[in-house]
Amino acid sequence: MAVRSAIASALLGLVAVSAHGEAAKPLPQLHAYQVKEEWRTPVQPLRVAEHTWQIGTEGLSSLLLTTKSGAVLIDGGMPQAADHLLENLRVLGLAPTDLKLILQSHGHGDHAGSLAAVARATGAQVVSNAETAQLMARGGSNDIHFGDGIIYPPLQTDRLVHDGEKIRLGELELQVHFVPGHTPGSMAWTWRDRRDGKLVNVAYVDSLTAPGYQLLNNPRYPRIVDDYQHSFDTVRALPCDLLLTPHPNASGWEYGMRAVQEKPIGCRVYADNAQRVFEQQLAEQKSAQVKSM
Repeated sequence: MAVRSAIASALLGLVAVSAHGEAAKPLPQLHAYQVKEEWRTPVQPLRVAEHTWQIGTEGLSSLLLTTKSGAVLIDGGMPQAADHLLENLRVLGLAPTDLKLILQSHGHGDHAGSLAAVARATGAQVVSNAETAQLMARGGSNDIHFGDGIIYPPLQTDRLVHDGEKIRLGELELQVHFVPGHTPGSMAWTWRDRRDGKLVNVAYVDSLTAPGYQLLNNPRYPRIVDDYQHSFDTVRALPCDLLLTPHPNASGWEYGMRAVQEKPIGCRVYADNAQRVFEQQLAEQKSAQVKSM
């Protein structure tokens, strides 16, 4: 016992001092992923079109598409939004089991964070593409751009889709369009609905931003610039009478007491605006690279 005690004391001594014999400093505190208040401010179900609802928060879209055969959820916001989404299903007269499909725009924690909990509570089938499925299975960890900075409960995908594939639930048909860039697995979804009595093509298009991204010589994403350029062209060509985006303000929407798009933005303008910002960001990185040579 005396020997064991001596060994334990020695180990504690090693932990308590640094390599230079000084008192060891505490390791840095962990910091949770923090976001804007509007991303965490719940809204009641807001009707966007006859069968299209916003059930998320003021600053993050979580779209519910309703059919006679059940409902589809696209995006779930932050991890703490799960109970709110389930409550909004109830407000709309839906039981958890009425949710049949869960889709995404991309696999970052501010859009896919709650989906594992929602999937468990509803039994809904999770549909994604291969890139996003891998990221969600890791709970957002080892992200190309953010590392482990935006993690959330991991989620397994039930069905993989290919670019252009169509998903059907009852009378609803959705088509997926791959728009890589913001993440390698970014997606847009299109479907048809009625608004103000008129049949419209609805496009839910992922973010086209590159916030702080390394665009030149990125070893984790060598063709990132090519992917963005391709995605700008893809978005311009989408059937798009009504544009919705994961961050509503990017397409002119405000979610409060009502869903209002005071300054409507279409897919072409959305892509044009994003491309201008992207090309400026790319030019700045090229200039900085030249200066560093």
